[in-house]
Amino acid sequence: MSELDSPYIPADQQPLELTLRAVVVGIVLGALMTAANAYLGLYAGMTVSASIPAAVMSMLILRSMFKDVSILENNAVQTMASAGESLAAGVIFTVPAMLVIGIWVEIQWFPTLAIALLGGLLGTMFTIALRRLFIVEEALPYPEGVACREVLVAGEEGGTGALAIVYALGIGALYGLMVKGFKITHDKTTTAIEIFKTRIFAGMDLSIALLAVGFIVGIRIASYIFLGGIIGFVVLVPLVGFLNGWPQSGSLAGGFDSLWYEQIRYVGVGAMVVGGVYTLWSMRKTIITGLKKSFVQNDLEGEFHLRTEKDLPMKWVTMVCGILVILTFFFYWYITGSLVLSLAGALFLALVSFFFAAVAGYIAGVVGSSNSPVSGMTIATLLFTVGLVWIVGSYFLGLGQQDLMYATLLIAAVVASSAAIAGDVMQDLKTGHMVGATPWRQQIAEIIGVVTGAFVIGPTISLLHDAFQITSTACIATNERITAAEGIDSPNLYECSNALYAPQAELIGAIIKGAFVGDMNLPMVFLGAALACVLIRLAMPVMSVAIGIYLPLTLSAPIMLGGILSSLAIGSAYLRVDGTLDRKPSNEAKKAAHDVESRGVLIGAGFIAGESILGVFVAILIVLGIKLEKEFGITKLPPSLSLLFFAWFIGVFMWLATRTLPNGRNLLRDIAATATHALKKFVRSFIPNSK
Repeated sequence: MSELDSPYIPADQQPLELTLRAVVVGIVLGALMTAANAYLGLYAGMTVSASIPAAVMSMLILRSMFKDVSILENNAVQTMASAGESLAAGVIFTVPAMLVIGIWVEIQWFPTLAIALLGGLLGTMFTIALRRLFIVEEALPYPEGVACREVLVAGEEGGTGALAIVYALGIGALYGLMVKGFKITHDKTTTAIEIFKTRIFAGMDLSIALLAVGFIVGIRIASYIFLGGIIGFVVLVPLVGFLNGWPQSGSLAGGFDSLWYEQIRYVGVGAMVVGGVYTLWSMRKTIITGLKKSFVQNDLEGEFHLRTEKDLPMKWVTMVCGILVILTFFFYWYITGSLVLSLAGALFLALVSFFFAAVAGYIAGVVGSSNSPVSGMTIATLLFTVGLVWIVGSYFLGLGQQDLMYATLLIAAVVASSAAIAGDVMQDLKTGHMVGATPWRQQIAEIIGVVTGAFVIGPTISLLHDAFQITSTACIATNERITAAEGIDSPNLYECSNALYAPQAELIGAIIKGAFVGDMNLPMVFLGAALACVLIRLAMPVMSVAIGIYLPLTLSAPIMLGGILSSLAIGSAYLRVDGTLDRKPSNEAKKAAHDVESRGVLIGAGFIAGESILGVFVAILIVLGIKLEKEFGITKLPPSLSLLFFAWFIGVFMWLATRTLPNGRNLLRDIAATATHALKKFVRSFIPNSK
């Protein structure tokens, strides 16, 4: 029996677990992680798991203040923190779409709170009911849950990750303060040149958070996202510009941005729709298996007396699920004013939420939460919801377009929040199962985390919208309202080039408007759908490429750079241990590479949290009318020095991430050798019959 087969803390021991100090630290970290992930998700369209950085930060905070901290207290804290972070992913995919389609002109706190609470708690309750089946009986692997267990055990036994993440948090926050607060450097650099009748574009967001995202997802996923950016900005934008002419703009690079916004991003919309549906279809056997197992009941009462097997009573869980469905009905009725549509929506929600909770929980157990197709589930839910609302709301009740779109988004938003939380809850419960947590106490911690995240997410999104505007579509609409009220020279106009991208929200808004209004660039959507079919035929991860097409190339570039750095760090580990990269790595080299990768993920998570939290802080200052660059009279550095400033932080990142490399060789020389070897291998792949 391996050490992972039995709990780290045996069932007959009763260590401290859900203590007051753990709850307080968990709520604070949960609020911070929710805000940080909301910012990152709206900025770049992707979120990262907060479990590991939350576990490390909880160890650091609790152990610096108390001496009798248990591993189960740390587990409770990371459970609360990661719950809020996962809930943020579901909400930011859907709620900002209210701005995109013009239903809201600003984020409304009460509907956002209700969506987050109802969806988050429903997903949590359904997942609690499935815990024993998926984790104990089926013993699904849950890779991120296992990784978090390793971090918690390492901390209990004297791990050094806490100090590393403190450095990373501080450096990430410092960078965010300098770039987004004081605006000492440019936050991105772009250029374009014109050759004949076409143009060539280059640019990159100077964000260490996006760099860290690339390191965490690795070279494979990062390269597919970057490939999407290349297809969009290097192939499609110049092609459309050459055929139809370039729009009038103040700069050559501005012409690229205009064409991408008006035309090419809809290619990403079409690709994401097809990719999302295909992802669910390709996982249909896994989904069917998970659903079948979710209805299986086994009589294992003999084991329920163990502390490590005591869930919240199922009769309570069932009762709470029923209450939540009833509350959802009243919420829909309050918002839409339609009794029949609200009843149909609540019943549809109960069925679909359980379906996707089971699907998300099972898929997360097989491939991990990061690979769980939440976007695909949201798109599929949206398509079914559109059909339901069309039938009930349009044909039977004769509701107007605005009411139909609002009802569709309300239903889809609750389901998306439910699916987003389900996979994370299962990962956390898997971690708890391995470290010996008491399930019912950890489930209460999950509920506390969901409630914390629900109360934080609305104000956070509202703050970011007031400071930056969420999506260019909403920004343009806001400026039109300001211009109508105050005139074209109003100082309150937003710079829409600084708007947050929120690609999933834009996608959902585009689907809903296309369904009910017909306001969609259909030729480009169909082009994206056709491109997705080609990518599927080539067995490529279509959603990653589609997101790359939808995002500007400037965002894909730092993600790609982070993926390259990850590959170079791992290659350097192989080189130091084996002395060569021309043969299969030894077990010692693989272990060294794993250590480097794990430390890099930890440092990357700290950089992301630091820069993202400072982004939220800067948003607060902007809303309060405080602009640090004007208060201190700071002049922005030119693009060349901005790049050097960014490069220095890249160097710091690599220095921190590679501290676990075996001693011996020079790091720069190892990286250069690894890069040269990779380049030669890439060139040889195009030569016929080359080895």
